[in-house]
Amino acid sequence: MGLEAVVEEIRGKGKFQADAIRAESKQEVDAILAAANKKVAEIKLAAEQESAKQADHITSMEVSAANLLVKRELLNTQKELLDQVYRATLSEIARLPESFHKEALKKLLAEVTKEIRKGTIRCNVRDAPAVKAMLAENREFAGFVLGAPVDIEGGIIVEGEGGGLQIDYSYRTFLSKVWESGLKNASDILFG
Repeated sequence: MGLEAVVEEIRGKGKFQADAIRAESKQEVDAILAAANKKVAEIKLAAEQESAKQADHITSMEVSAANLLVKRELLNTQKELLDQVYRATLSEIARLPESFHKEALKKLLAEVTKEIRKGTIRCNVRDAPAVKAMLAENREFAGFVLGAPVDIEGGIIVEGEGGGLQIDYSYRTFLSKVWESGLKNASDILFG
């Protein structure tokens, strides 16, 4: 066997071993790349899931905040409407005919005498002449005097002698009592 044959055999074995090493290296590289790609895919999936979870959470918070804002605005609007109705009711009561106010004042004065025998009666400017006349005409009101006018829609405010007791029989007070007791029902009817 000649030198060339030995060289050729060595070359063949070298090539074979080099090919085997390359194949083995390629397998190792492919396995490493596959593992890395798998890890990248897992990280990407986890990041996408976390991102979607955070986006859903933020969206949910924003929707809740928006709903709360809308509800607050709705309640404020409803309150303003109810306040307008309250003011309009007081205004309409104040515009009732003089005969209504005289009759109401007479009944209110009769109620006051059950609690106070002497004192100062205050009313609005419109009702002052009627109250003055009732005080002069009825003996049961003899212990009362007419005081300075007050800014009320109607009714009377009575202060007992010595200022120890005050009774508020103004229309506003009566309406407030009715309003508070019926507000929920009125709100339910108006706004369902």
